[in-house]
Amino acid sequence: MWMTPKRSKMEVEEVQGFRPEWTQRFLVVEPPEGEGALCLVCGHLVAPVCERHVRRHYEAEHRGYERYVEEGERAALVQRLRQGDRPEIPPLGPEERAARAGLGLARLLAVKGRGWAEGDFVHQCMEVLLGDVLPGHVGVLGGLDLSPETIRQRVLNINGNLRSQLFSRAKDFKAYSLALDDQAFVAYENYLLVFVRGVDQDLEVQEELLTVVNLTHHFSVGALMAAILEALQTAGLSLQRMVGLTTTHTLRMIGENSGLVSYMREKAVSPNCWNVIHYSGFLHLELLSSYDVDVNQIINTVSEWIVLIKTRGVRRPEFQALLTDSESEHGERVNGRCLNNWLRKGKTLKRIFSLRKEIEAFLVSVGATTVHFTDKQWLCDFGFLVDIMNHLRDLSELLRVNKVFVAAAFDHICTFELKLTLLQRHIEEKNLTHFAALREVVDELKQHLKEDEKILDPDRYRVVICRLQKEFERHFKDLKFIKKDLELFANPFNFKPEYAPISVRVELTKLQANTNLWNEYRDKDLGQFYAGLPAESYPIIKGVACKVASLFDSSEICDKAFSYLTRNQHTLSQPLTDDHLHALFRIATTDTEPHWDALVRGRNQLNP
Repeated sequence: MWMTPKRSKMEVEEVQGFRPEWTQRFLVVEPPEGEGALCLVCGHLVAPVCERHVRRHYEAEHRGYERYVEEGERAALVQRLRQGDRPEIPPLGPEERAARAGLGLARLLAVKGRGWAEGDFVHQCMEVLLGDVLPGHVGVLGGLDLSPETIRQRVLNINGNLRSQLFSRAKDFKAYSLALDDQAFVAYENYLLVFVRGVDQDLEVQEELLTVVNLTHHFSVGALMAAILEALQTAGLSLQRMVGLTTTHTLRMIGENSGLVSYMREKAVSPNCWNVIHYSGFLHLELLSSYDVDVNQIINTVSEWIVLIKTRGVRRPEFQALLTDSESEHGERVNGRCLNNWLRKGKTLKRIFSLRKEIEAFLVSVGATTVHFTDKQWLCDFGFLVDIMNHLRDLSELLRVNKVFVAAAFDHICTFELKLTLLQRHIEEKNLTHFAALREVVDELKQHLKEDEKILDPDRYRVVICRLQKEFERHFKDLKFIKKDLELFANPFNFKPEYAPISVRVELTKLQANTNLWNEYRDKDLGQFYAGLPAESYPIIKGVACKVASLFDSSEICDKAFSYLTRNQHTLSQPLTDDHLHALFRIATTDTEPHWDALVRGRNQLNP
């Protein structure tokens, strides 16, 4: 347990108060009297004093001073502000405005997955628009360069700016976790997407893409490990601060002796490191679990149907909703792998199951085989697969909700494991209450078969559910190891001190006796409550909170990257360097705003 760690207690800032580095960074000083941070620009007193509030005030009110980026410039700016000389921020000139607009359009093209050459098309559209609506302003487009080469370089510049912001924030991470997603693919190459989730002393959480590793060039686990360690070192993240790993459950990741997780844990074993918590079921839950429950290769057959529909049944009205859903998922042009991944979703399978009569009629009309529709075992397997994938979809939707912390996600996992136990008992009893599709198939078959003819084989499906249960136990066993830590984090005022380790009982008793903290716990969300918890009074509880908060609580950022990849597979398959691919994924997944003034000021002939 983290409440009784192998190493000394977590390095949390003992004193919360004004920090001198904020003066140049956020243009604030410590007030002569009282607490807080006094803004040199507007005189506003920021309280309570924590980096989150200071940064928010600066970014909301004084972002224009970001144009003073060099250390010497910032020092001179602070000196002028101390003397009461507030420099005017000159408005952007025509060239700077054009550069700012070009950067914004480059970012928009990247987010939408459009090709570099589409910048010229956008330029032509704006010329037509201004020519008709504001003919006197057409000249402003003269300084706007949207050529493919310029767009390509601007995307790299934006990526560099976002990357530097991440590295700056990473220095303040008290704990962090990594998410390793090896399911990304572009054309014929596979990639490993490495995401980082870090938490600072104010328990402010940030999730960002750390790096992209080409698995074709880094085939061995050792090469992968070296690439990840290099990315961590570049970001200034030491293994001593790493708390958790969440991965897919492929052999490359979790192989017992040769998986990447084993190598990472071995590297992180030292007296100064925490026990790294690993769980492998969050990422692509439906996709990877479908291979465990597809007992009759149902999806391969369904895939053949969809290909026929896309080629010979595209105008049929009964398939329009299905085709629209397909295009919204991965665009008009789709490769076999995108199609396979789409079909392994519970929502997709449920829709196809509801269209099975129409699909059978279509297959007859085009002369394709319909042998599966007369195979009772195959039909039962199809219904069972639809039901199980629908249950997995419900869980997957819950695990996509972020900003709830991993304790809430772990509750969903435990609830689903209990649900699997119930499903197993029901299938043994041939109770199909929670198997709607399978029940529908069985009812239809009863109308065409003799009464004494066996239709349902419960043992066949009981084995599948049992296998799924064991997989879940294996994927999330580390979270069960820190179950008490998660319970303490989620409900510190309901956690009985006698069940806590001796080292934390005094802190926990003192916390539960504090009426003010109880009121804060009721009125604030967990993150805000623990951010305001004084580390000097509750160092162990604060340390547990930082570690739990740093664990990935959802698959949202990975799903965002994977969705971007599947929707824009055709664009991404064009000739791209790994650096450009990295830039596109970062821009598509981040919530951080680029520092536009710094980008505009840093432009030159090589970086337009």
